[in-house]
Amino acid sequence: MTDRIEAAINSNAGKKVLGALGVNAPTELRRYSPEQNTFFAGKLLLGASDNAQLLDSAATVIAQGEAQCSLTDSAKAQLGDGVSSAADSERYDALVFDGSGFSEARQLVQAYHFFHNNIRKLAPCGRIIILGRPHLHAATAEQAASQRALEGLSRSLAKECGARGSTAQLLTVAEGAEANMAAALRFFLSPKSAYITGQVVNISVAGNTDTVDWHKPLAGKIALVTGVSRGIGEAIAETLARDGATVVGLDVAPMEVDLARVMARINGKPLVADITSEDATQKICDAVTALGGIDMIVHNAGVTRDKTIANMSEQQWQLTLNINLAAAQQVTSALLQQDLIRNGGSIVGVSSMNGIGGQRGQTNYAASKAGVIGYVDFMSRDETLKAKGITVNAVAPGFIETAMTAAIPLMTRMFGRRLNSLSQGGLPLDVAEAIAFFGNPAARGVNGNTLRVCGQSWFGA
Repeated sequence: MTDRIEAAINSNAGKKVLGALGVNAPTELRRYSPEQNTFFAGKLLLGASDNAQLLDSAATVIAQGEAQCSLTDSAKAQLGDGVSSAADSERYDALVFDGSGFSEARQLVQAYHFFHNNIRKLAPCGRIIILGRPHLHAATAEQAASQRALEGLSRSLAKECGARGSTAQLLTVAEGAEANMAAALRFFLSPKSAYITGQVVNISVAGNTDTVDWHKPLAGKIALVTGVSRGIGEAIAETLARDGATVVGLDVAPMEVDLARVMARINGKPLVADITSEDATQKICDAVTALGGIDMIVHNAGVTRDKTIANMSEQQWQLTLNINLAAAQQVTSALLQQDLIRNGGSIVGVSSMNGIGGQRGQTNYAASKAGVIGYVDFMSRDETLKAKGITVNAVAPGFIETAMTAAIPLMTRMFGRRLNSLSQGGLPLDVAEAIAFFGNPAARGVNGNTLRVCGQSWFGA
């Protein structure tokens, strides 16, 4: 929110005026900085349903941070005397509830009691994490219903706590994937997930459960990022480099000066190419071959050519679909055919909330971004990629503060920022953090997910 009017609104005087009108200014979100020692430091309450199945794994992860962890009676009874617990607190920075033991609807009252008794104790910018099992893998219809109920609970909690900058997520962990949930639990407890809320993340069984440096999880990795010269692409490059990766940044010739500037700042490698040109795929493969392969590709390059479909030319339609969808698929296919994405690698597509909910005047853009999700859904089930430990995921940004959104008329922009549970726009960094999470070698169990980086948009979510 960089314009003068927004600055005035967010000043102390502006907040008082808004308060008098019954409009609350959004809570400033706490985001990650490299000075932080660990993924979570603060007071955390860990609760559980009867017969909770993920409690031991969750407690192990939490103990790796700097949490002052208190336990509910149910959690204490199931973890045993060997697990230490801090004294109960009047304020918690995180509430974690393991609901994996629910097998029928009447048991859900245990979740009610946990949140009813403690939701007022959640500090601003707090975290709520619910753990469950994938309902489609349930043994009975009753168990499926009770596990699916956790999704409605988590999304509603996200809307109830969002005004104070707090977030809520549901992590569904497949049978046998308990050791694979650590990366996701650390990420969603951390400030790196500040603008992500109301999401369901599915965690599947994966062979690679590497323990990595929290600050440099991508050390020694090579990442190719397209559309890297400005905005979200620039933030992706900076964040991957911050996390230890060598970034190969690709952009078109008109962006060559900006591309060189970004790559010089992060010690990356610039690659000038138009991904829709006939020779682009081979040029990219040659560059990757010279590097000995890559560990991650992020398809960020994209365009908009907005018109209602009645006024849209075929050229505007085709250009958008080619850049946003078809070219990305072609490049990925060639890299995979030539075995240039290393085992344990990551493929990440950048979708959009408009690809989920649609948007007037964006039939071409929405179709292309929905196509990204379809591609991820299909490719994440590919047995060859699974055998190589290659994950395929997508992010779907909502209202993100970029030069493009800054050009939106003021009133439209102000409303757009606030049409989500956190009542504010996100930053390019928020999208980049989600992408870096997907690339984390410890996150091999996170596969086939489309993560909405939208502050829980009220539309299309």
